[in-house]
Amino acid sequence: MREAQALVALRGVDKVYSNGVVALQGLDLAIREGEFVSLLGPSGCGKSTVLRLIAGLGDLTNGTIDWSDQRGDIGFVFQDATLMPWASVFNNIYLPLRVRGVARAAAAPRVERAMEQVGLAGSGKAYPRELSGGMRMRVSIARALVAEPKILLMDEPFAALDEITRFRLNDDLLELWASQRWTVVFVTHSVFESVYLSTRILVMRSRPGRVSSEVVLETKRDSSFRTSAAYAEQCRTVSVRLAEAMQP
Repeated sequence: MREAQALVALRGVDKVYSNGVVALQGLDLAIREGEFVSLLGPSGCGKSTVLRLIAGLGDLTNGTIDWSDQRGDIGFVFQDATLMPWASVFNNIYLPLRVRGVARAAAAPRVERAMEQVGLAGSGKAYPRELSGGMRMRVSIARALVAEPKILLMDEPFAALDEITRFRLNDDLLELWASQRWTVVFVTHSVFESVYLSTRILVMRSRPGRVSSEVVLETKRDSSFRTSAAYAEQCRTVSVRLAEAMQP
């Protein structure tokens, strides 16, 4: 990859926590604008740490994170929906704009549009306790989208959901990405999810965390992709790379 095209590039990044844990060492990776990149690897390989560093939620021990002139806003979707239980769906989604001082009336069209994008049109008056796990995650995604981010960081957002709901949200996320073309960096433990969603997979190894290999995926996704021979073959390839990364 030519780094001149990168939206964000991590170069020689080390992250050592105060307890001495080496989360990342010598990490080099670059993300191009419009990519859907998955970080795949075992627990403890630093996937979530990478997202937090890109988001500015922590300091580097060594190395640099370089942004192009197209940085823009960052959206972050966590594994837990982290909604305010006392606030309506509308007010949960409105929160990032309210923090920026955007008046409620001015924000309303953007909030409504974000709800429509994630399939929650007309649900603004509902409360989190009234929603399923999948719907709460849709609210969390809408809250990230309402600020119209340039890059969307997603930390295992569907890991706690049942398989049917997870498949449905994978489909919806892929459709949204295809239409909006933000840049997405997606953390997952699932080979199948990473192959289904990504244009590129970065397989990570732990102790210390770094990129072990890269798999570029060119196949066009549609409703039949999950049952195709191409999908099965790509899953096998990525499974082999993951097994190699987990070797001591």
